[in-house]
Amino acid sequence: MRILFIGDIFGVPGRRIIENKLDEVREQYKIDFCIANAENASHGRGMSMSAADTLYGAGVDFITMGNHTWGNGDLLNFIDDYPVIRPANYSEGLPGRGFDVVDTLFGKIAIINLLGRVSMEPCDNPFICADKCLESIEKEYGGADAIIVDFHAEATSEKIAMAYYLEGRVSAVIGTHTHVQTADDTVLPGGTAYITDAGMTGTRAGVIGMKRAQVLEKFITGMPKRFEPAEGKAIMCGVVIETEGGSLKAVSIEKIQISE
Repeated sequence: MRILFIGDIFGVPGRRIIENKLDEVREQYKIDFCIANAENASHGRGMSMSAADTLYGAGVDFITMGNHTWGNGDLLNFIDDYPVIRPANYSEGLPGRGFDVVDTLFGKIAIINLLGRVSMEPCDNPFICADKCLESIEKEYGGADAIIVDFHAEATSEKIAMAYYLEGRVSAVIGTHTHVQTADDTVLPGGTAYITDAGMTGTRAGVIGMKRAQVLEKFITGMPKRFEPAEGKAIMCGVVIETEGGSLKAVSIEKIQISE
């Protein structure tokens, strides 16, 4: 099974390159299933229904979120009905779900979304939550042929620790949130593919998606500043993971960067 994971889709430039390039990428890399983090898809914070429909229409099969899950209230109107999940270690009783299992022509794919706790907003322990998600996947769905974890976290140490914690139990642990693609893509000895951050799908004309002048002003003055999404040519960042037939194990992980 060949799974494409697309890093944080940011604003109009991110949606635009998905619309214009995803079909080509899916064909080039022979993709069977596409997952995308889209917590910044609408104006840099959250995801509206129209943004979600655009991404699904362009070829995204499943969407994960992160710390900006509730940045656009429109999500509450469709989070329980669309193929989208929010962090599983949010407080119990919130709308949506933290993992899902999708039946495909190539087998069952489980997707888990977790939020880090280091330098992030309060949430439940992601390590304990991961165990609970895996137990539920086995109990409720009889397991899966591939399990992909989107760990939306700030600290590289926390992300690497999660990869080792889940080694051999999931197909991939993919880091998101910091918007800069890292160079540590690897398959751990236990058969779990890993990268600290899949990168951002948006424009590099700004500072991790936002207008440069506004970000610079805040850094220089220290005063609060409302940021707005930057415009400019976009780049699509992500990874392609190939799993071994009949096994959770990944056999390869490859970074991609596609420019407009």
